[in-house]
Amino acid sequence: MNIADFLIQTLNSVQYGLLLFMLAAGLTLIFGIMGVVNLAHGSFYMLGAYLAYSLSSMLGSFTLAILAGVVLSVLFGLVLERVLFRFFYQRDHLDQVLMTFGLIYIFEELRSILWGDDVHGVPIPPLLTGSIPLTDTLSYPIYRLFMAGLCVLLAIGLYLLISQTRLGMKIRAGAFNRDMTESLGINIKLIHAVVFAIGVALASVAGMIAAPISSVYPNMGAPVLIMCFVVVVIGGIGSVRGALIAALLVGFVDTFGKVLLPQVSAMLVYMLMAVVLLWKPEGLFKQ
Repeated sequence: MNIADFLIQTLNSVQYGLLLFMLAAGLTLIFGIMGVVNLAHGSFYMLGAYLAYSLSSMLGSFTLAILAGVVLSVLFGLVLERVLFRFFYQRDHLDQVLMTFGLIYIFEELRSILWGDDVHGVPIPPLLTGSIPLTDTLSYPIYRLFMAGLCVLLAIGLYLLISQTRLGMKIRAGAFNRDMTESLGINIKLIHAVVFAIGVALASVAGMIAAPISSVYPNMGAPVLIMCFVVVVIGGIGSVRGALIAALLVGFVDTFGKVLLPQVSAMLVYMLMAVVLLWKPEGLFKQ
């Protein structure tokens, strides 16, 4: 592997890792703050991809499709939390697993009814269709750099929201001690609804920006859900910082593993998880 190939694979690793972080951040927020094991999180990624497909066709603009998709995702998250998830906060994790596992089948059936079972494509915006030359013979797509940049901006925004705002202070307080937070007059139900909506929106945005390079197809949320749980376990359940570092680690191991060790690349990520858990059973960072 020469320097140019190494640079391209490094960029691919970072881009993939940041996309995984977008998904894992929402998952770890929902579990760390609300205590809900959400197996349907991958369906929100699929929802974002299909929203990008539909809205970009209707609005004629990928940018407007993302903005409209974020609004619809937030509204969908608020409604879903209110009518369903709110009643499972104090239930056993087994009940949560069964409920969210059932949601996967419901979402898949609704997807089939609304969009059918065909594979769809989402065109890359004209401004982002070019490539940046790295050498005389190698270049890197601008759209992938856009994906990485957007993920970085959202990660910074999420960090500032949680650590620098009053809402973030209430979120952290609710995660630390729900009963004490409620006794101080904070509406913990509203906090949970907001957190769930943020988690849904993050997963949907990941699906929307990934749609142009991965296509839009049935059951596309299942593979990313597995990787999300790997990232959350490695980083530490409930830790957003841990999710970021773990997502980047998984991105590097998975990307370079497929290039350098393709025969065993499928197991390298799980070997990484096993090594981390043997070293630190609670993950890299605590909540």
